[in-house]
Amino acid sequence: MNIILFGLIASLLAGLATSVGAIPVFFIKRLNQKVYASMLGFAAGVMLAATFFSLLVPALGKGSVFQVIVGFILGVIFLEVCDKFIPHQHFLKGKEGSSSHLRKISLFIFAITIHNFPEGLSVGVGFGAGDIKSALALAMGIGIQNIPEGAAVAFPLRAEGYSKRYSFSIATLTGLVEPLGGILGVTLVVIFFKVLPIALAFAAGCMLYVISGEIIPESHKEGFGKIATIWLIIGFIVMMSLDTIFG
Repeated sequence: MNIILFGLIASLLAGLATSVGAIPVFFIKRLNQKVYASMLGFAAGVMLAATFFSLLVPALGKGSVFQVIVGFILGVIFLEVCDKFIPHQHFLKGKEGSSSHLRKISLFIFAITIHNFPEGLSVGVGFGAGDIKSALALAMGIGIQNIPEGAAVAFPLRAEGYSKRYSFSIATLTGLVEPLGGILGVTLVVIFFKVLPIALAFAAGCMLYVISGEIIPESHKEGFGKIATIWLIIGFIVMMSLDTIFG
């Protein structure tokens, strides 16, 4: 029960980091596109390093290659199904998923939900694995990359004409999807410990799908691919360092 509680609290705190990144929306209406691309690149780098060092490597250490491949593919399929059937919208990429008459803001929130759930799941599964230090490093990394993500949610909303308070609130709420994924991940792994390698690989598959299918294309959309790539490398180094120091 303590592990489950730790997983819930850690994923909650990581999710709430989005509100930190959303704070500048009270003082600035628009975010420079180069800064926006840099933030997304940094977030992608952190998530990429977390996928390998905090999820796939432990998965390979606790199970067979076959289990890891199965879990990884299942994670990709899960996100592909969500992406295909859940109506959602990105500010730059436009509408995706099934057709819907929902408001644009609702579709945008669905997009962030699809994005954030795997992050919370990965933190929960990390704690379920029983290595508290590595799980804390993962939670810290996810929390750090959630700061620029909070800005990436709040500023497009503000630019669309929503109020400062509303933009901040939505950015904060999108982060609260993560503890839902966290409690699910840690509970399943604690109860069914034998599925741990598959669960770790599943979370890794989800994360890599989001990185490659959502964050990197979004960061390159306005022609700032080079600066986004530089910040991706910086984010990768930050997360790799956290995992080495704490793990």
